[in-house]
Amino acid sequence: MDSIRITLVVLGFAFIGNAQNSFIIKDVKVFDGENVIASTSVKVEDGLIAEVSKSIKVSDADQIIDGKGKSLMPALSNAHVHAWAPESLSQAAKAGVLNVMDMAGVETYQMAMRQLKDSTNYARYYVAGYAATAPEGHGTQFGFPVPTLTKPEEAKQFIADRVKADVDHIKIILEPWRNTLSIETVTELIKEAHNAEKMAVVHISRLEDAVNVLRNNADGLVHIWWDKELDADILKTLSEDKSFFVIPTLLTTTKVFESMGERANEFLKKEQLLAEVKKMHDAGIPILAGTDPPNVGINYGTDLYKELQLLSESGLSNIEVLKAGTSNITTAFGLDKTGFVKKGYIADMILVDGDVTEDISSLNNSKVIWKKGKQVKN
Repeated sequence: MDSIRITLVVLGFAFIGNAQNSFIIKDVKVFDGENVIASTSVKVEDGLIAEVSKSIKVSDADQIIDGKGKSLMPALSNAHVHAWAPESLSQAAKAGVLNVMDMAGVETYQMAMRQLKDSTNYARYYVAGYAATAPEGHGTQFGFPVPTLTKPEEAKQFIADRVKADVDHIKIILEPWRNTLSIETVTELIKEAHNAEKMAVVHISRLEDAVNVLRNNADGLVHIWWDKELDADILKTLSEDKSFFVIPTLLTTTKVFESMGERANEFLKKEQLLAEVKKMHDAGIPILAGTDPPNVGINYGTDLYKELQLLSESGLSNIEVLKAGTSNITTAFGLDKTGFVKKGYIADMILVDGDVTEDISSLNNSKVIWKKGKQVKN
């Protein structure tokens, strides 16, 4: 009955939206997902970016928005969340976070919430469904039943069940502080996910586990390791031989360490974690911004700005930080025609007072957010 009620609520929300907009933002600084354009204009028609040019022809019917003193960028994405209600997706959208990648939840609720994808005031929702974990393993402690695995031979059916549930990607948990999957089972899950044409991402907290799953073709890590620094030779081999991304979730990790007290001294310090991120970035590994809400009280919206600030503190340039929160995510997860301010792309955009390409904290300034050319309500 609860799942039916949620579905009806979601369906009701899905029809709420603003009228379609056609407009021109003039004389604005643009981060287009890859590069910075010092001053140009952007025209939006029928939800798409129709033109990016300094010499856009203006008609009497065009709404003109003055972009002087402002910067325009693609809408943000969050590469690691756990969303439990439509309100989470609304909170994300109000902050300009228009795509969220859920990394484990209840499939019935997730499938209902995905119906909000075309609603202006809610983030698009991409899901892993149930995460792969062991009996009594991480992910089983949250009060709802989840399927579990004990041996590699069960991987094929687990992946088939997720495909039947129409998930977007596969999440695998390798967490030794509780009962956990064997590396053999994880490897089989990755193989079966790829056979089903699904991306396989892995939760880790130890460096040894991270290296093992990457050697066995994991597409990405959804956390950074806590225990040791990555050897330069291993990093060089992995970056040359494998294709993968990392979602460091620095905000979550540092908050967890703060809550540990003296026990945090057993793990890497904040400065070391930041250095690990820079090390991977310098090796050409894509860094994706994700915050893992609602863990340790992290919200679904503006706390992503804090994650971007931490990536900046790690030594990434402002442009690389912006990519981590926009185009790196949409590219890694194969989201079509979004993550860029370019002709033909969906008009998911943020117009910020100030210059976000020079100061990441400008994201906290006044802003206008569009989802598919429609203004998101604050």
